[in-house]
Amino acid sequence: MKVDPSIILSKLGLNRMSTEKQETLLKLLILATAAILSFSTRLFAVLRFESVIHEFDPYFNFRTTKFLTQEGFYSFHNWFDDRAWYPLGRIIGGTIYPGLMVTSAIIYHFLHFFHVTIQIRNVCVFLAPLFSSFTTLVTYNLTKELKDSGAGLIAAAMISIVPGYISRSVAGSYDNEGIAIFCMLLTYLMWIKSVKTGSLYWATICALAYFYMVSSWGGYVFLINLIPMHVLILMVTGRFSHRVYVAYSAVYCLGTILSMQISFVGFQPVQSSEHMAALGVFGLCQIHAFVDYVRSKLNQKQFDLLFRTVVLILLVAVSIVGGVLTFTGKISPWTGRFYSLLDPSYAKNNIPIIASVSEHQPTSWSSFYFDLQLLVFMFPVGLYFCFSKLTDANIFIILYGVTSIYFAGVMVRLMLVLAPVMCILSGIAISSLFQTYMKNLELFEGSGKKTKKPDSSYPVKNEIAMGVVGVLTLFLLTYTFHCTWVTSEAYSSPSIVLAATQHDGSRIIFDDFREAYYWLRQNTPENAKVMSWWDYGYQITAMANRTILVDNNTWNNTHISRVGQAMSSPEDRAYEIMRELDVDYVLVIFGGLTGYASDDINKFLWMVRIGGSTEKGLHIKEEDYYTPQGEFRVDKGGSPILLNCLMYKMCYYRFGQVYTEQGKPPGYDRVRNAEIGNKDFELDVLEEAYTTEHWIVRIYKVKDLENRGI
Repeated sequence: MKVDPSIILSKLGLNRMSTEKQETLLKLLILATAAILSFSTRLFAVLRFESVIHEFDPYFNFRTTKFLTQEGFYSFHNWFDDRAWYPLGRIIGGTIYPGLMVTSAIIYHFLHFFHVTIQIRNVCVFLAPLFSSFTTLVTYNLTKELKDSGAGLIAAAMISIVPGYISRSVAGSYDNEGIAIFCMLLTYLMWIKSVKTGSLYWATICALAYFYMVSSWGGYVFLINLIPMHVLILMVTGRFSHRVYVAYSAVYCLGTILSMQISFVGFQPVQSSEHMAALGVFGLCQIHAFVDYVRSKLNQKQFDLLFRTVVLILLVAVSIVGGVLTFTGKISPWTGRFYSLLDPSYAKNNIPIIASVSEHQPTSWSSFYFDLQLLVFMFPVGLYFCFSKLTDANIFIILYGVTSIYFAGVMVRLMLVLAPVMCILSGIAISSLFQTYMKNLELFEGSGKKTKKPDSSYPVKNEIAMGVVGVLTLFLLTYTFHCTWVTSEAYSSPSIVLAATQHDGSRIIFDDFREAYYWLRQNTPENAKVMSWWDYGYQITAMANRTILVDNNTWNNTHISRVGQAMSSPEDRAYEIMRELDVDYVLVIFGGLTGYASDDINKFLWMVRIGGSTEKGLHIKEEDYYTPQGEFRVDKGGSPILLNCLMYKMCYYRFGQVYTEQGKPPGYDRVRNAEIGNKDFELDVLEEAYTTEHWIVRIYKVKDLENRGI
C-alpha cells in the first residue's frame, strides 16, 4: 500500500505553508535536533557513574562557585584562601577568570527565583553540555555568514558530536573551556558581522562577547591576536575599508577597556607583549585612515614626499619608545606558555613545571584522527572552497584554520580550539560538494520517466554524482559512529571514580579517591597540612577541606620544587623539608596493585626535574635515578638512590608482602611489570595513617620530633 506524501502534509497542515516557511521549519527542526544531540551525547558519564565533577581543575572551580553562591560576589572577589599554598595562601578574586563561576551562579539564582530547586553541583555538572548546545547554534550562524544555511546546518551537526570539543565539555567537566568555546565563536560571529556591515552596533556586541571570553579563559589571547592579524591581512591585500576601520577601532577600544575590568587581567592589554600586536594594528588603522584623508587633499608628488618622511619618523619613534619601555619593564616579556607555543622545546628545556602537564605535550598524528576523523580530510577541501571565493569573512576563517592547526600541533590541549574551525570548513566543503553533485542526479517522477535528458558530453554524469553523494553519506555515517564511540569509551570516565572490566565481563568500581578524601575530612585535625604532588591539590581542598602546600595553579615554581625535593630525597633529608614546611600528612597515589598507570611513580621523574630546577635542589640530579644503562627501574637493578627515596618507600611500604597476580612473586608491580627491588624496610619518620581499599591512595602521618631528656 502506497502512502501519498501530500496526505501526510495535509494532516500536519504543512501543505498550507509556503516553501520558504517549510524550509525554515526544517532548519529549526535540524538545529533543535543537533542542539539536543549535543547535550545528550555528553551525558554518558552521568548515566554510567553519577552526577560528579571530573578531573582536577574543575574541583577548584566548583569550590569557588559554591563559595560565590553562598557568600555573594563581593566576598568572593575579596576571598583570601588560606587552605591553598600554605603558608602563602591565595587571593582568589585576583588570580582567576571569574566568568565560569559567575555564569553558574546566575543560572543557579535564576532557577531558584522561579522555585526550581537544584543543587549548585548539578548546575556545575551540566553547564558544559548546556553551553555545547549554545555553541551548536552559534556555529550554524557563523557558517551561514561564511557560506549559506546548508553549510551551517552541516557544521552545527558536526560540532555537536566532534570528540575534540566533547573532550572538554562532557557532563562533569566543569572547566573554563566548557563555556569559552561558545564565547570564542560568538566573538568571531559578531566580528564577521561588524566587518560585513561596518556597524557600530555589531562591533559593540563583538566587544561585549570578547569581554565575556576574557572573563572566562586565558585563551582570549588567541582572539586578540587573530582579529588584528585579519585586519593586517586586509590592509596588505588592499581590502581595508571604512567598514573594517569602524569595526576594529570600536572592538579594540571597547574590548580593551572592558577586559581591563577583570582583576586577573588588569593592565596586561596595554603592558604585556602578547597584546602589543593588537595595539600596533590599531595604530596602523589610524595611520591608514589619516593617510587616506591626506591623499585626498594633496597631489601625488606632495603626498609621496610627506608619506616617506612620516613613515621614517614613525618607525624610528616606535622603535625607540618600544625599546625603552621593554628595557624598563613597562612592557612585560612573553610568558613561558606563550614561548612554548612558538618553540615546543622551550618548556622542556627551561620550565619543567609547564612541560610536566600532559595536556601541554605536542599532539601526535593519531590524536588528530582520533579527535577529528572525517574532518581531517574535509578541512583542506573547505580551505579550497574558501580560497576559490575570497571575501573578507573567508580570509578570516582561513587565518583561523591555519593558525589553529599549528597551535593544535604544538600543544594537545589546543585541539579544542581547532575542532570548531574544522567543523566549519568541513561543513562548507561537504555542503559545496553536495550542491555540485546533487544537481547532476537525474530525477524521477511518479510515472518513472526521467525529467532530464542525458548529456552526451558527460555520459556518466548521473553515476558519478550518485557515487560521490553515496560516498559522502557513508563518510558522514562513519563519522557519527566514530564520534559516539570515542565519546563513550574515551571521554566519559571521571578520573575521580575509576572503573575496570573483569575477566567475566563484569565491571568493578575503584572509588579510592573519594574514600581517601573522606577519611582525611573525618579523621584529621581541621588545621592539618597535607603534602602531595600538585595534581591533587584542588581535590584535597575541595573534598577533604584540608590545607595543602601546592595545587594545580602552579604559580610558584619554587614552592613546588621544594615538594619535589622532599619526594625525591632520602627520609632524613625529606624529614627536614617536611618540618620546614610544617607538614602533618603526606598523600601519594599508587597503582602497582590495581594497574592504575597515572600514579606518582610514573610521575616521579617530573618531581625530580622540578625539584632540581631551583637553587636549593641543585644536588638532585635526574641521572642519579637511572641505572648506569640509562633505565628507570623499580626492581633490584634500579638505582639505589631511587630505591631509598621517600616517594619509593611511601608507595611500596608493605607492598613486598602482597601478591598481585597469580604466578608472580610478592611485591609484583602490575604497572611497571616488575618485582620491586626494595621490599623489607621500615619507615623512620612517617607512619602509615590510611590506605584505601585498592591501595590507590596512601596517606602517611609525619612523626613528631623525639622528646629529649634534660
